[in-house]
Amino acid sequence: MLRFWFSLVLMLTCAAVAQAADIRGKVRVIDGDTLDVGDVRVRLHGIDAPERNQPCTTLTGQNWGCGDWVTRQVRDRYQGAEARCEATDWDGTYKRVVARCFVDGTEINRAMVAEGLAFAYRKYSLDYDLEEKAAFVADLGIHGFVMEAPARYRLTRIKGRTAPDAKCRIKGNINAKGARIYHVPGQKYYDRTGIQAAQGEQWFCSESQARASGWRRSKL
Repeated sequence: MLRFWFSLVLMLTCAAVAQAADIRGKVRVIDGDTLDVGDVRVRLHGIDAPERNQPCTTLTGQNWGCGDWVTRQVRDRYQGAEARCEATDWDGTYKRVVARCFVDGTEINRAMVAEGLAFAYRKYSLDYDLEEKAAFVADLGIHGFVMEAPARYRLTRIKGRTAPDAKCRIKGNINAKGARIYHVPGQKYYDRTGIQAAQGEQWFCSESQARASGWRRSKL
């Protein structure tokens, strides 16, 4: 128990430090909206870029690798550049800082949406709403293709995130500490949680079933 509380305090302290200070360093592009800045993994605030393997379709019906194209565009622009990032939040699920990042005075987040390389992630922020609307009207970048919203693509295409039975949609997840926690539709971490049956995780049809099986409800 003492080790658990020590780990929790350490995690919260690291998160607070990350959010309190600027993050500076050279950029290494992971995908369209995730960077390593120095030794820190950063998820760009308020935007959502296509997943690296996410496809789209041209207006003439041809398949196109939009996710890979966006990642290459971001890499061409920012790989190896010196960046400064201002933390806005902490993503505990993926252990990364959520931040606005700047290179030579230009905000990467805003520039990507304005150039049609990412969507405004309105679920979390409306900061880049106008930039997306302008890019959409001009058919810039990904707006010139037919594609799913990245969040929808992650929900429907990534293994373990879609219930095999529409009546049993409660996700019984086992976290890194072995705690059994269930998530119901609409909760903060529901969409990003995947169920790995081989590891003992499972789907439930009701909260009472989940509790009876030894799971507790997620607090978020």
